[in-house]
Amino acid sequence: MRLLDRLITRLLDGPLSATIAARVDAAVDERVEALKLDALYRYRLHGDPAKLHVHETAVVNNALFNVSGGHITVGKDAFFGHDILALTGTHDIEKFGRERQTTFPTSGRDIVIGEGVWLASDVLVLGPVTIGEHAVVAGGSLVREDVAPYTVVAGRPAKVVKTIARPAEPGTTGQEDRAEAP
Repeated sequence: MRLLDRLITRLLDGPLSATIAARVDAAVDERVEALKLDALYRYRLHGDPAKLHVHETAVVNNALFNVSGGHITVGKDAFFGHDILALTGTHDIEKFGRERQTTFPTSGRDIVIGEGVWLASDVLVLGPVTIGEHAVVAGGSLVREDVAPYTVVAGRPAKVVKTIARPAEPGTTGQEDRAEAP
């Protein structure tokens, strides 16, 4: 029996494992398509894909990323609720007609979403803006200005409603740099 186990293990770890993985991936894709689940868990992108940088541990669900006016970076362990809009694009209100439609900046409106940030559902982020590490943006909020690390913001436009205590590092209490909300 041990010889058979070793043979099966060797087959599964070798070229057969890639075949099995491909079949499982295809079956999962078919099932997701059949149930129409992809719309909730696949982001949409407008612009150059090279301008979008999403860390492999980030969860962005069905966010819409518009990178026409700059880069968007989503940090490690950041996570989004549904229907997040992150927009670097804008148009010149001093232009009219077709010119207003087609004239827009292609850089300088970057969005940086830091490590561990939580954007609740229906948040709109307008670049240029940085959302600091471990910040929380309440559902339905409009982010037009930078958000400090370890803060909770809410509203349209988003304002600080709470400061989150930083985790204590060895030799500290974790409260040294804590800023109070206005």
